[in-house]
Amino acid sequence: MSRVNHFEIPADDPERAIKFYETVFGWTIEKWDGPIEYWLIMTGPEDQPGIDGGLARREDPETGVENTIDVSNLEESLENVTANGGKVIRPKIPVPGVGWMAYIKDTEGNIFGLMESDPNAA
Repeated sequence: MSRVNHFEIPADDPERAIKFYETVFGWTIEKWDGPIEYWLIMTGPEDQPGIDGGLARREDPETGVENTIDVSNLEESLENVTANGGKVIRPKIPVPGVGWMAYIKDTEGNIFGLMESDPNAA
């Protein structure tokens, strides 16, 4: 079965985006030593479930990314998003039997889903 194993975030201002993601989610972001301007994103320890990704300077204004990010506390995460320049574009809603979902827009205008797992969500 095919699985998502990488994501890429386009940014008009990479330094601003890096600060946002490191502050809001605690991710580690490092400049890649390759031939293009690119940053590698490590979202957590390799021995835990999840995917890592990358961040690149936006080249096409139509470029976007939309992935869902698992969070342990959705309400706290939404507060943290807005406190760091992001916006909540769709408030918390239940996904019955799965968890709680909300959609945000980051400092670069990218849309993401945030999901707090909760099999009792209704």
